[in-house]
Amino acid sequence: MSEQLKVPTMAEFMAEGKQPEILFWVGSAGSYDDRAKKITKAFVKVLNKANVEFAVLGTEESNTGDVAKRAGNEFLFQMQAVMNIEVLNAYEIERIVTCDPHSFNCIKNEYPSLGGNYDVVHHTQFIQELIETGRLTIEGNTYKGKRITFHDPCYLGRANNVYDAPRNVLKKTNATLTEMKRHKGTALCCGAGGAQMFKEPEKGNMDINVLRTQDALETNPEIIATGCPYCNTMMTDGVKFKEKESEISVMDIAELIADA
Repeated sequence: MSEQLKVPTMAEFMAEGKQPEILFWVGSAGSYDDRAKKITKAFVKVLNKANVEFAVLGTEESNTGDVAKRAGNEFLFQMQAVMNIEVLNAYEIERIVTCDPHSFNCIKNEYPSLGGNYDVVHHTQFIQELIETGRLTIEGNTYKGKRITFHDPCYLGRANNVYDAPRNVLKKTNATLTEMKRHKGTALCCGAGGAQMFKEPEKGNMDINVLRTQDALETNPEIIATGCPYCNTMMTDGVKFKEKESEISVMDIAELIADA
């Protein structure tokens, strides 16, 4: 029997005349994709453990419009963005945390020009904050000595220069962190960004996600860690392609922390 996760909605907070500490922006993958839902649950477990008062928009949350914008449909992007901004502003949201670097980048950098100004934080940054302020302690040695390599999501790393938070959080698990040759500023995309997730790859001798998985396999990892649901899918597919799924797991940082 799994423990009951508490996931209150903004509407519930509003009804009580309260404001949560953060709004958790779940994102499309985290809401609908079966694998990404596990990341969402893991992060909620972490929030519950740290006694963070958070809320989600629930059915009031719509796609950020990121994919539409990347695919060149500026009109659709603005429609989706403005709709979300109206909801967020009506609730007087100040701080947003999300597990999805695409939502993070979009709300942080592209919503302000449309009237949406918020303090937007990636879940790895928020977990780091919880650990540093003593609200969350990693007790177990679940991952002590495990070989982990971290794949930088493009929209977290190169687009927003967030490189340290995920690594600092991973170090707290006492795992052995091994960097790929291409990491941080030179990290290779997993192949999902820029709306590439939703189309077939162009001609070439190898899919990007397979190439990126090769980078990871060179570090001889037991776990490939990432901080993005789309990267997770691409790296998981890459591991399957290399027929290594029995030896190597692909996990989001939220899941590693929830387990630890």
